[in-house]
Amino acid sequence: MSSRVWRDVVGQPAAVEELSTAASTPSAMTHAWLFTGPPGSGRSNAARAFAAALQCPTGGCGECQACHTVLAATHADVREVVPEGLSISVAEMRNLVQLAARRPSTGAWQILIITDADRLTEGAANALLKAVEEPAPQTVFLLCAPSDHPEDVPITIRSRCRVVALRTPVPEAIAEVLVERDGIEPEQARWAASVSGGHVGRARRLARDAEARERRERILGVPLRLRHLGDAFAFADALVRSAESEAADMSGARDAAEREELAVAMGAGGTGKGVAAAARGAKAAERELERRQKSRNTRTQRDALDRALVDLAGFYRDVLVAGTAAAVALGNPDREADIRQAAREWSPESTLRRLEAVLACREALELNVKPRIAVEAMMTALQQG
Repeated sequence: MSSRVWRDVVGQPAAVEELSTAASTPSAMTHAWLFTGPPGSGRSNAARAFAAALQCPTGGCGECQACHTVLAATHADVREVVPEGLSISVAEMRNLVQLAARRPSTGAWQILIITDADRLTEGAANALLKAVEEPAPQTVFLLCAPSDHPEDVPITIRSRCRVVALRTPVPEAIAEVLVERDGIEPEQARWAASVSGGHVGRARRLARDAEARERRERILGVPLRLRHLGDAFAFADALVRSAESEAADMSGARDAAEREELAVAMGAGGTGKGVAAAARGAKAAERELERRQKSRNTRTQRDALDRALVDLAGFYRDVLVAGTAAAVALGNPDREADIRQAAREWSPESTLRRLEAVLACREALELNVKPRIAVEAMMTALQQG
């Protein structure tokens, strides 16, 4: 863990040892790897660090040009798929597989990193499967997914990959990296790590972003304020509006810049021959850009909602822990007073029904149920208990 190439892989000593050995030992290599672990465990960071170690002449020094360019996402022979929309299409995957089959230009390997392999469509998974079954000699596939369950990764792909299982980092490891690497005050780092649920990125966001802390406070205040049915619809509306606002803030400037870049590329304002044909081509490109931006905005909104739902699920989980006097640490120690009050007011069965309602809402959103409908149904169930 001392090498800079592994510094973003927090609290995963066993995985780092395995990957370091594979990078420096040819007999330990294979052409396809599957990184699994809960959200925030560092799947994509581990894959990126492994790619750097494979391209590095010394197996991951963290100092050479190969390490720097891979970690900066500028290496010519390392391609990373980060889906911004709801899924990874078959057309996108076919194009990437063709590029990955080429001989490396500067490095030892052609490497394709798929950060969210669980978002592959059926056609995209089939296109990837063919490449994984018959890989080019110097091509390596690095897939990242929550688990190796068939719902996340098809069995046919899973069976051809070597699995690297990551665990949830402990709060102490997260706090340490926040202090040493991000320069966050120790007390703030310890608090953020204790309430992050083992998610390094979430801990960093809570430690740095006052708005993120405010959103967390608002959502954790909901359970004890749901007294009437009207409260359920009011809180549902507020939650959906907050997610829409957050998505708009994140996407607005980027969408405008992309539209401007496309207009310039298509010759906006030009005169002379060929302008009419260029205009027709521009319309088609604009429609495709709008489609991609809409998909990205939908994904951003759902991610914002999901973060709030994870907070809610953590609260009800803590109420169950407190109500049953389980010898388990609370996930939200700063809300202990509210948690113990809820444990006194609700039966364990009622708390469990509420937790199940939150998990059902998360599943409904993944199945493309309208966010407002899913959230209103959840809030009604939470109010009724």
